[in-house]
Amino acid sequence: MATRGRDIAVLIAVILLVWQGLFQFAGTGALTAPLDTFALALKLVGAASFWPHLNETGNAFFRALAIAIVAGLAIGIALGAHRLSGEVAEPILVALYSIPKVTLYPVVLLFFGIGMSAKIAFGAIHGIVPIAIFAINAVRSLNPIYLKTARVLKLGPWRTARKVLLPAALPEIFTGLRVGFSLTLVGTLIGEMFGSQRGLGYLLMTAIGLHKIDTIMAVTLLLVIFATTVNSTLLVIDYRLHRRV
Repeated sequence: MATRGRDIAVLIAVILLVWQGLFQFAGTGALTAPLDTFALALKLVGAASFWPHLNETGNAFFRALAIAIVAGLAIGIALGAHRLSGEVAEPILVALYSIPKVTLYPVVLLFFGIGMSAKIAFGAIHGIVPIAIFAINAVRSLNPIYLKTARVLKLGPWRTARKVLLPAALPEIFTGLRVGFSLTLVGTLIGEMFGSQRGLGYLLMTAIGLHKIDTIMAVTLLLVIFATTVNSTLLVIDYRLHRRV
């Protein structure tokens, strides 16, 4: 534990040194200094006008993530439990996953309009497919004895999924959830950048339009801190789940 903490401290120090070096090279026209960025980030967090934007993004993101998890797991477990369906559907899902999601945004706006619904839909679109792909592979790679035991016990499809498939495939599924978390956050922010009047993505897009480098760096820093903290926690849980297998 002490070694890991030291490694993290060294990594943070290296990142800050590289950041400071890039600032010295590029100047204020491209970057802001680390200390100045942290100071402005704290100032943003303390401003009353910042919190409606944070609440808007948080509301859209967590709704999108919930939809992505439920829909992704439902699709993945169903297709993984039926081998033929999974083999047919997986290449299609991989092809959908490789499509740049920005190209789908006009379609999302057509169906949902500009606002909260579009952001939620666009965020969920980013997360559903990777969660489903990981769930398919997790269920498909299970020991066949689990399904045979479920049939012997005469468990129905729902009870088989809940009592047998989900617990046994949980480590691999959790990896998909970790990936889905990151991509859903990206999708939600992109949705705010192109079709919203509030949110952190909207703040970023406005700052880009006005060439306010300090605001861009400060908002980006807050997003990186949030994403890194949550991802680090999920990574620890992911590691422990795989180690128990």
